[in-house]
Amino acid sequence: MPQTAIPCLLMRGGTSKGPFFRAADLPADTPTRDQVLLAAMGSPDKRQIDGLGGAHPLTSKVGIVSTSTRPGIDLEFLFAQLQPDKSTVDTTPNCGNMLAAVVPFALETGMVPAQGETSTFRVLTLNTDMACDITVQTPGGQVEYEGDARIDGAPSTSAPITINFLDTAGSVCAGLLPTGRVRDTITVEGAGFASFTLDVTCIDNGMPLVIFKAADLGRSGYESVAELNADADLKMKIEALRLTVARRMGLGDVSSKNYPKMTLIAPPRAGGSLTTRSFIPHVCHDAIGVLAAVTVGTACVLEGSVCDGVAVMPKGATKKVSVEHPTGEFSVSLATDPANPQSVTQAALLRTARLLMRGEVMVPASVWKGHPA
Repeated sequence: MPQTAIPCLLMRGGTSKGPFFRAADLPADTPTRDQVLLAAMGSPDKRQIDGLGGAHPLTSKVGIVSTSTRPGIDLEFLFAQLQPDKSTVDTTPNCGNMLAAVVPFALETGMVPAQGETSTFRVLTLNTDMACDITVQTPGGQVEYEGDARIDGAPSTSAPITINFLDTAGSVCAGLLPTGRVRDTITVEGAGFASFTLDVTCIDNGMPLVIFKAADLGRSGYESVAELNADADLKMKIEALRLTVARRMGLGDVSSKNYPKMTLIAPPRAGGSLTTRSFIPHVCHDAIGVLAAVTVGTACVLEGSVCDGVAVMPKGATKKVSVEHPTGEFSVSLATDPANPQSVTQAALLRTARLLMRGEVMVPASVWKGHPA
């Protein structure tokens, strides 16, 4: 039986990578669509040898894009997080890295026309109803990928893509501070370790995070990714903490979810605002996610959070927060309300993206025979 060919573009978005599809080219019903995505990526298999996946959560991502009929919205984006060795397709969280490739994809596929030397489109992320304005360089009506912008976690330089988030507070949770407090003291009990108590900040400004000091779990916060991924005791405690705190955040049982992400912090040591190590949630991130960086930056401006006294912050209503991570730093520009410095009114950042390949991904016809002719 012939395989089913589905048009797609393989794209890097920020420090992530995956295939992008037009929504119209995928099955309309969610169960079949998810089976198609699993087949396309080669999951479940830790090497994803029979698909496009890159054997890591950061390269097991999918973007689905459509034009929008909603007033004021140009494009709609559905992000799907897959795992190499699991049969899960999670469309509940956001991904700010893959978001950077949405407008280039739409321009490459003719979904929207270029507007001039630069093109700005408003994109609605369907996962959490989060809107943002994305600006891409389009000289001569073509997407420009080469340039001088550099982001840590991606090699070489590229043309800049600016993302201005419009309203990210409470993307998955009920609000910016889902427990109603800027700091919570949590006691965690579990098998395999003695109970422990530590302070956390539970926050969601685009990505649900649980932030805590690395020192509170006996770590420096400067360990390498390999060291943290090999630290079975730490990972066991972090997961127990995640399951405990998630209920307080109103997220229920998250044992099969990719959120909340878990973020260890320590004082900066490379000239930034603070150091982070981010678990996503079971593997330590080589860098830090876009919206995780926005959320960490937000916690840094909140008086009384666990970042208070750890982060080195600039003065003024607009603050550039430099979030250090294992492979460099991520800068976020945050504007606060002069009348209420605890309120973040705008978050903007720079990303890059690149088209890697265009063509068709093949999936077994037994999974999907394709749209009727």
